[in-house]
Amino acid sequence: EAADSPILTTALPATRTALHADEAEMQWIAAAYFLGLGSLLLIGGRLGDIYGYRRMFLIGIAAFVTASLACGVAATAGQLVAARLVQGAPRAVMAPQAMAIVQLLYSPLERIGRLAWFGVIGGLAAILGPILGGVLIDANPFGFGWRAIFLINLPVGIAALLAGRALIPPLRSEKSLRLDLVGATLFACAFAILLWVLIQAPELAWSAWCWIGLAASGALFAVGWHHAGRRIAAVGSAVIEPALFRLRTFFWGLAAVGAFSAASTGFLLIFAVALQQGLGLSPLATALRHVPFGIGVMAGISLIGRHYLPRFGRWLLVAGALVMGSAVTLVLHHISSDAGDDWLLLALLFVAGLGMGMVAGPPPPIVVAHVDRAHAGSASAILKSLQQIGGALGIAVAGGAYLSRAAAQPGGYLTALPAAAVATGLFLVVALGCALRLPSAIFASADKG
Repeated sequence: EAADSPILTTALPATRTALHADEAEMQWIAAAYFLGLGSLLLIGGRLGDIYGYRRMFLIGIAAFVTASLACGVAATAGQLVAARLVQGAPRAVMAPQAMAIVQLLYSPLERIGRLAWFGVIGGLAAILGPILGGVLIDANPFGFGWRAIFLINLPVGIAALLAGRALIPPLRSEKSLRLDLVGATLFACAFAILLWVLIQAPELAWSAWCWIGLAASGALFAVGWHHAGRRIAAVGSAVIEPALFRLRTFFWGLAAVGAFSAASTGFLLIFAVALQQGLGLSPLATALRHVPFGIGVMAGISLIGRHYLPRFGRWLLVAGALVMGSAVTLVLHHISSDAGDDWLLLALLFVAGLGMGMVAGPPPPIVVAHVDRAHAGSASAILKSLQQIGGALGIAVAGGAYLSRAAAQPGGYLTALPAAAVATGLFLVVALGCALRLPSAIFASADKG
C-alpha cells in the first residue's frame, strides 16, 4: 500500500494513453486518492479507538484490495478517477491504526525505534515504487498493461490480511468512546473542500472560487471544533479531542509536520518535472535518480534520527531542516545549469535525503509522546491529516508557482528552478521555527509521565 502512489507516478503516462484521458483527468487519477484519504482520516482514527485497532486495520486492507480491483478493471478515465477516490477511503481506515498500535505497545522512547521502521519502509517504497511501475509497464504481465499496477495489490493485500490477523494483538482504547457522526461529517467536508482547493488552485490560478472554498473550509472547521467541545462536555467523546492541541509537543509537532510535508512534496514534484520536462529524461531514468535520495532518507531516519533524537530532541529537526534546505537548493540550482547525470548531483541528492530523514523521522514519536493512549487512533489520524494537507499545500504553492513560471517562458523548466528553491526553502524555515517551539526535554518528561 505504501508503494501504491509511487508506482502510479511512473505508470501515469501509459494509463493516460490507454484511457485517452485529458490533462484534468490525468491530474485527478492521482489526486482523487488523496482526496478520499485526507477527508476520512479523522473518522478512520476514531473508529480504531472505538471498535479496535486490529479489526479496523484488517477491514481497511480488505476494502483497499477490493478498491484496487475496481481500479484495475476501470474502462474509462472517469471510472478510474471514481475508483481512486474510493481507494483512498480504506487507507484512511488503515493508516492511523498502525501508529496507534505502536503507541499502545511501547513507551515514548521505545516508539522512536519502532516508528523509524515506518520511515525506512516509506523510503524503500519511494525508491522501488517508481521502478516497479516502470518494470510492470514494460513487462506487461498477462497483457494487463497499466492495470497491473493496481492488480498487484491483490496478492500483496491478501498476504497482509493473513499476516495481520496472525501477528497483531487485538487492542482498543481503554475509555468508553462513542461515534460522532455529526463531527465526522463536518471535518470530512472541511478537509475535502480544503484538499480540493489546494489540488485545483494551480489550474484555476487561485481564482475567487479557491478563496471562497478556503473560507467555507475554515467555517466548517470552526463549527466542527465548537461541536467537538460541546459533545465532549455532554457525552465525553468526539471525533477529535481538543485537549490534545494544548500539548506543546502535539501542537508544534503537527505544525512542523505540515510545513515539512509541504517542502518535501513540493521539492519532489519540482525535481521530477525538471528532470523530465527540463532535461528530457525518461520516467524510469527519473525514478533511478531518486535512489540516492531515498537511501539518504532511510539513513537519516534509521541511523541518525533513531539514535540521536532522545539526546538532541528538537535540535535534530533544526539540523535536518538546515541540511535539507541547503542541499535541495544546491540540487535545483545544479539542474538549472542543464546537469542531471553526474556524481555531484547524486551526492547532493543523498545529502538532501539525509536531511529529509532527520526531519521526517522525529515528528511522529514527538507528536504522540504525551498523548493519552486512549486517544491513540485519533492522534495518529490528525498527524496523517496534517501530512496530507501539507503535501497538497506544497504541490499547490511551490509546485504550482514553479509550473506556471516554467510554462511562461522558453526553457522555463530549468530557468524557474532557482525561484522554486526559494519557495521550498520557505516551508523548511517554517518547519524549523515550529521545531524551536518544542520543549527542550521531550522524552524524559514523557517517560516519567
